[in-house]
Amino acid sequence: MTSDLRGLTISEFGRRAGLSVKALRLYEASGLLPPAEIDPQTGYRRYALSQLDRARRISLLRRNDMPLSIVAEVLVGTPTEAADRLDRWWAAQEQAIAARRSSVGWLRAQLLATDQLATDPLLATDQVEPGYPVRLREVTAVKLASVRYETDQAGLMETIERGEAEVRAVLDAAGAATTTEHWVIYHSFVTPETAAPVEICVPFRGTAEPADDVVIRIEPAHTQAYATVARDDCFYPRIMRAYAAVESFVVEASAPPREIYLGAWHEIAGTDPFVHVAQPIEVP
Repeated sequence: MTSDLRGLTISEFGRRAGLSVKALRLYEASGLLPPAEIDPQTGYRRYALSQLDRARRISLLRRNDMPLSIVAEVLVGTPTEAADRLDRWWAAQEQAIAARRSSVGWLRAQLLATDQLATDPLLATDQVEPGYPVRLREVTAVKLASVRYETDQAGLMETIERGEAEVRAVLDAAGAATTTEHWVIYHSFVTPETAAPVEICVPFRGTAEPADDVVIRIEPAHTQAYATVARDDCFYPRIMRAYAAVESFVVEASAPPREIYLGAWHEIAGTDPFVHVAQPIEVP
């Protein structure tokens, strides 16, 4: 057996941590878990016993499908910061699970309604969903702090949560005044197959300076067509009915479409207004 003073071989360390050699090499390459020592002659890796706790935490987080980039964020902070980052990531996972559950339930109801409609139209009457009303409003110029990421549909909720937290951290540090409202501007189509750029924005009052990837800009005044969606309907594909309603209303767009979230997911009841699907438009 290898002496604890000399450290553990990669195989021994993996056995104690519950990780494969392949996983340990991946975590070394990503910078999450470098060996304590690498023999310059043989390339043999040795790990310290003190690294076992970190390795076991990485293993547990990865078994819950946490991306490596988020694992790194959880591990880099103080215990309180790590717990907060873990809580925010898990809240996004629960939101995604709830959205998938609702999406499947909605699709199932639509399939049954279609089947009933083919045999007896009266039986399917209660399954027919009304369209979204589209309204117009004038939006004044507003200061935004924002950050851009590329994401596909599977990573969208996590990206929104991460971007909002990053932007709010900059604004909080500057002492700027904000509300729970935040925006997601879609600069291209986000699909299950294709990643596209999205801009996560937080309106604010006061003074703030750009920091890292967070920029400060003015959103110009404009006329906006929008449809309001309840929290329980804020998932794909159901939310696309609101997009379809807005698109059919708009003659000419003046800026990319956006979702304007009125508050935090956990603070709004399922049937209450949660998001405006909005499109800035050209006014003749």
